Amino acid sequence: MKDAFKLDALFIQDVDVGFMIKVLGFTCIVAIYIFAFYRIITRKSIYSKFFNISLVGVAIITAAIIVTIQSSLVVSLGMVGALSIVRFRTPVKEPMDLMFLFWSISVGIICGAGLFTLAIILTVMLTAIIFVLDRMPLTKAEMVLIVNASRNDAENEIMEKVQEFAKHNSVKSRNLTPGSIELTIELRTSEEKELTSALMTVEGVTAVNLLAYSGEAVF
Repeated sequence: MKDAFKLDALFIQDVDVGFMIKVLGFTCIVAIYIFAFYRIITRKSIYSKFFNISLVGVAIITAAIIVTIQSSLVVSLGMVGALSIVRFRTPVKEPMDLMFLFWSISVGIICGAGLFTLAIILTVMLTAIIFVLDRMPLTKAEMVLIVNASRNDAENEIMEKVQEFAKHNSVKSRNLTPGSIELTIELRTSEEKELTSALMTVEGVTAVNLLAYSGEAVF
């Protein structure tokens, strides 16, 4: 029993300073690469530099924690208890942000364990996969057409024009008043200018709004 469990394993053991510097230095290099790659790949209208910086910090901190855990069983149990009470209440709304966050944490864990080759392989594979999938063509995204007319009986004429330029369409809402109508139509077309111009020729149409958004198509 004494050989199976040694009491000195409970106390902090010396960790090679050269190994610590190597781990933190390599983690920093990979984390900075993640920082640069996130800046290139993100397409959000509002870029959060602080979130990007936090990716670097999370990787380095995680690597330091893994190295510390390896030095003592007591310290590792204490860190598990301390980290278990931490609650992160800021939601991550973008799926890509969540992936980069896990990437950063994983790099910290892998580098902290001294598996530098695995960290390089993971980084190269993720970079290649993200680039390939990001460049894959998508089906043309849906658009939302809003048409206002001063005649509440103009729906049939409006839909005839819509059918000419958009075979796939669906009326999502229909607002009627005694002297007007507002139609909200979801459609898919590659002739946006022609469609809006044609709708303006319909008698009674006062406004045409065609809204497009960047996102996944609905099948």
